[in-house]
Amino acid sequence: MSANNSRREEELIDGCLKGNRKSQRQLYEQYSGNFLSICMRYVKDLDLAQDVLVEGFMKIFESLSQFKGEGSFEGWMKRVIVTQALVTLRKNRKLAMEVNLDEPDRDFGIAPDLNTLEVEDLLQLVAALPVGYRTVFNLYAIEGYSHREICKMLEISENTSKSQLSRARAILQQKLTTSQNQTVIRNGR
Repeated sequence: MSANNSRREEELIDGCLKGNRKSQRQLYEQYSGNFLSICMRYVKDLDLAQDVLVEGFMKIFESLSQFKGEGSFEGWMKRVIVTQALVTLRKNRKLAMEVNLDEPDRDFGIAPDLNTLEVEDLLQLVAALPVGYRTVFNLYAIEGYSHREICKMLEISENTSKSQLSRARAILQQKLTTSQNQTVIRNGR
């Protein structure tokens, strides 16, 4: 981040800490689009995702004094938004985890050609996963959390986190392979 951007961010944070509505609005407008996308990865319903976004920003403004300037401010806010999405899933009792400890991680053979897949297509496939699989997949593969961090966030065991990720990958692999086979058949190859 350039020194000029860093200075603007510091001024924005300072304004928000002082309760300046203009600064709060500017912060919201700057990040709400990206953060709504994050909310939608966890909560498929748009109205509920918008509620998560608003509640997440309320938490950001309430706990802004806890940001110590270490690391990325956007990363800190993103963590608050993800945590709020998880809280909402728990409140709505939609965060059910299936566990199959007998099924080890496995390699599913031929990998689909991801170069032909658009980002939106992949996000739609992820969105169609059962909520537990989708949540762990998002946290691990997209947000970059470790299984140890995920188990603390979701109050599950590391084995459950690994199992959810393995099953999510298996389902995605199957859907990607099926999708590519249908494309090949349609194109007559």
